[in-house]
Amino acid sequence: MIFRKLLTAGAAGGLFAVLACGLLPAPASADEPTPSADPQAAPKVELVLDVSGSMRARDIDGQSRMSAAKQAFDDVLDSVPQGVQLGIRTLGADYRGNNRRTGCKDTRLLYPVGNVDRTEAKTAVATLAPTGWTPIGPALQQAANDLKGGDGTRRLVLITDGEDTCAPLNPCDVARDIAAGGIHLVIDTLGLVPDVSTRNQLSCIAAATGGTYTAVAHRQQLTSKVEQLVHRSTDPGVQPVATKGAADCADAPMLRQGLYTDREMFSENRWYRVEVPAGQELRAAVSVADDRTINADYGVLLRGVTLHGREIVRDDEAGTGRTDVVSAGIRYPKPKGESGTPPETVCLQVGNSFSAPASVKTAPGLPVELSVDLVHGPDQPSDVAFYGLGRGWWLLGALAAAGVVAGLLTGWIARWNLNSGRTR
Repeated sequence: MIFRKLLTAGAAGGLFAVLACGLLPAPASADEPTPSADPQAAPKVELVLDVSGSMRARDIDGQSRMSAAKQAFDDVLDSVPQGVQLGIRTLGADYRGNNRRTGCKDTRLLYPVGNVDRTEAKTAVATLAPTGWTPIGPALQQAANDLKGGDGTRRLVLITDGEDTCAPLNPCDVARDIAAGGIHLVIDTLGLVPDVSTRNQLSCIAAATGGTYTAVAHRQQLTSKVEQLVHRSTDPGVQPVATKGAADCADAPMLRQGLYTDREMFSENRWYRVEVPAGQELRAAVSVADDRTINADYGVLLRGVTLHGREIVRDDEAGTGRTDVVSAGIRYPKPKGESGTPPETVCLQVGNSFSAPASVKTAPGLPVELSVDLVHGPDQPSDVAFYGLGRGWWLLGALAAAGVVAGLLTGWIARWNLNSGRTR
C-alpha cells in the first residue's frame, strides 16, 4: 500500500514537471538580448574605445593594444548582467587623413545603448581597426547624450592609450560640464600602458565625475577591470539628487533627508533650508572637491542659522596642502516641545575660500556633495552638551564625586605613611 502511494506521488510529480517545461517560457539563449524588467530603471553603461593609430603598438602580452581590447570586449559582453543596457562608442575609428578638424569629429556609436545582443555586439567590435585621431572630448560629449533618459545609474568607461589630440577642447573641462549637467554620469577611465600626460588627463576626467582611473598593462587586467565596472552599475547605492543653492536663505531650496549635489564657484556661499521637527536631530555634512589646481590656502564652511540670522551651529575646515576633498559637518538637536510644536526651519550655509592660479579655468565650479539626515534627538535640552557622557548631569556629578573621594583617600594614605615613618 505504501509502495503504491509513493509510485502515484512520483508519477504526479513527473507529470507536473513535464507540464511545467511545456508551459513555462524557455530561458533566453546566450545570443539573445537580455530584457530589463523596468526599462526606465535599468542601469546604463557605455564603453568608449580608442581606435586611433597608436592602438597598433604591440606591447600588451606580446599582442597589439587593439587585439587585447577586442578580446577583453568579447569576454565582457559574455558577462553583462541581466537588465543592464550597454552600448559601445568609438573614437578615431573611421578617418585616416591628416585634416585635424575632420579627425576631431571622428566618433561613432558602434552599438546603441540597450539590451545586449552578444553576437551582434561582438561582430561590430571585430570589424574595428586602428585608424586615426584621439578625440576624447567630443566622444565624451556624444556619450553623455547616448546615456540620457531613464532613472537608473549611468556609467561611462573610457579605454584609451593616449591623451586627447583635439585641443583646445579640454576633455577634463568636458567631464566637469557633464557633472554640472546633473545627470549623475560617472566616468571611469582606463589607460593602456599610459605615459605621464595620459595618466594625468585620465585621472582628471575620472575625478571630475566621481569615477576611478586605472592603468592597464595586461589583457586579463583589462578584462577584469571592465567587467568589474559594468557589474558596479547594478549597485544603485544612494542616488544623489541634483539641487541648486541660493544666494540667501529666503530663496533657498527646501531639502529633505537625502544626498544632494551642487556646483559652487570659487569663494562662493550657497544656502539651503531644512525643516527639523521637535525631538529630531539634524546631521548635515558637506564635501567640496577641488578637482583642479588650487592655491595653497583654502577652507570650507558649513553653518546652520535661524530664519532671523542667528547662528545655531557651525563647522569649518581649513588647510594649506594639496588635497582632493575638504569636508565639514554639524549636528543640531531640536528638543521635544509641547504637542503640536511646529518644525524649525534651519538655514544651511555652504561656503568655500578656494582660489586658483590665473591659468586655471574656474567654470563650471567645484563639485559639492551635501548630505542631510534627521534622526531621533535628545528628550531634554540638558542632554545636548554632553554627547558621550550619558543623559543629563548625573554622570558628570558622579565623576566629580569620585574625584573628591579619590583625592581624600590619597591624602589620608600619604599622611599615614608619613606618620608611620616618624615612629620607626
